[in-house]
Amino acid sequence: MLKWYEQIVPDGDVVISSRVRLARNLEDYRFSPLLDESEAVRLVDEVKKLTPSLAQQDKRKYYACNIKSLNDIDKIAMVERHIVSPLLIEKDQTTGLILSEDETVSIMINEEDHVRLQAIIGGLNLEKAYEVASRIDDIAYEKLKFAYDEKYGYMTSCPTNTGTGMRASCMVFLPALSSARMIQRLIEEVGRYGVTIRGIYGEGTKSLGNIYQISNQKTLGNSEREIIENLRRIVEQVMKQERRRREYMLSLNSEEIEDQVYRAYGILKYARQITSDDAMNFLSQLKFGADCGLIKFDREFNVHRMMMGVQPGSLQWTLGKNVGSNSRDQSRAEYIRKELPTII
Repeated sequence: MLKWYEQIVPDGDVVISSRVRLARNLEDYRFSPLLDESEAVRLVDEVKKLTPSLAQQDKRKYYACNIKSLNDIDKIAMVERHIVSPLLIEKDQTTGLILSEDETVSIMINEEDHVRLQAIIGGLNLEKAYEVASRIDDIAYEKLKFAYDEKYGYMTSCPTNTGTGMRASCMVFLPALSSARMIQRLIEEVGRYGVTIRGIYGEGTKSLGNIYQISNQKTLGNSEREIIENLRRIVEQVMKQERRRREYMLSLNSEEIEDQVYRAYGILKYARQITSDDAMNFLSQLKFGADCGLIKFDREFNVHRMMMGVQPGSLQWTLGKNVGSNSRDQSRAEYIRKELPTII
């Protein structure tokens, strides 16, 4: 079964994925930051009992675990694949996870809120992500008593999530706007519409390979549909700006850009060791070139899948062992050489 990041999707030249996340808390427990360890254990066990119902009603395989039962490589790899947040794996309290086999659906247990369920779909498809998240929320609602107020909506640990408890986001690839140093101006523009731009792994993280997250800031006072529609309009405008900037760059100096793309391919194809930062930079150039038709391959190739594969945790997960930085750089180069297609 293909994972969301393995699929070739429409608008994938700019919009890598769409995600909808819902924050929920159970009536019978204090908010997560106030729980003692025994309460945290009881909470995780209670929510994990959802797994059979999800498998039966959502018609896909689901797995559940306590985060403490995972090794460090698994934890880091899941952050890199956007399954869990850094906060979930760093908490001292007992935390848990329910995950669908295709990694489209994940439910973090006892993160900032008791339940944070998310659905990720490839490309610009916020409506589909919302449909999946809403269906999972309905299944959970049948089994769990969520804290809800008629006036304020869903009760959340952070007031900024109160109301719908929904965060919708798109992961976007913006090499042209980044090259033109237009990201800060873009952040200011979208901020006027209740939308923010963050790093690749969300709040407090930096961009890698010119990849960013665009998400709603406001959850109170708007319906879920309004949040989705507003974010889609913003992302579509960003997509247009990025594509126009690419066309402008190519009209000025397509030969130099093409040379940079082929140089990036050459380094990736023949390097014997490479850091994750260098790999991301060169893969970003390669994706840009492929998306613009400057370089063609002998088979269908998802550059973003490789971008995820070269990250430290995911690489060691593929290797099945923990290795030092030098060995990791050598293994990363070998992985890229093996997976990279041939130029036509």
